[in-house]
Amino acid sequence: MDRASALGLILGLTAVVGGNMLEGGKIDSILQPTAALIVFGGTAGATFLSFPLRDLMKAITSLRFVFFEEPANTESLIQDIIRYSGVARRNGFIALEAEIPQITNPFLMKALVLAIDGMLPKLLLETMERENITFEDEHRRIAKVYETAGGFSPTIGIIGAVLGLIHVMENLADPSKLGAGIAVAFVATIYGVGIANLVLLPISRKLINRVNRELALREMVLEGVVGIQSGMNPYYLEEKLRAFIEDGRKP
Repeated sequence: MDRASALGLILGLTAVVGGNMLEGGKIDSILQPTAALIVFGGTAGATFLSFPLRDLMKAITSLRFVFFEEPANTESLIQDIIRYSGVARRNGFIALEAEIPQITNPFLMKALVLAIDGMLPKLLLETMERENITFEDEHRRIAKVYETAGGFSPTIGIIGAVLGLIHVMENLADPSKLGAGIAVAFVATIYGVGIANLVLLPISRKLINRVNRELALREMVLEGVVGIQSGMNPYYLEEKLRAFIEDGRKP
């Protein structure tokens, strides 16, 4: 599990609920089914209207990357590429065919297969970079789903607040109904702003960060394959690959 994601969500919700309780409020006071229906339902409806079903389903399944992302073992990947480079220099590029079944990184596998099949370095770069662009576009659209929902949510909260105030105005003659209307009005605003800034927008940013890390890793892999293809010295190739690791951090 990604501990940063879990900790961030827990801290955010705890801060809001805990702050309310420190001021003497009760949890029941911010649990309003009507406000939740307006904000969550309205936000979901607006988001569904904005994107095709394919992007929405992928956005839902992408939540596992927010909370259960497995970190890339960049050091192991660099060592594998250097080993492939040594094999190619000693036994020829075609000798790498025996290594293909053991490769677990799909991008590295595809790039090496194309290189072994004789694709020229320039064409290999263009092909794999085109794949990276497609990958980036698709995953940024997925992150955009949560960003868009985070933009709608506060506005839907305001709609819920206005509806609550309308209910208050309609029942001025009956004081027993005023409390419920006022509660919906304020709680709807809290739900709208809270879900946007504590959940939806952070998820969008997390997914974008993941895409950026994956693209950096893919760029490193592609440089490694082209280096192998050109017969670069494994020592120089290793130094070139390690230049992708900023301040000792792995993509």
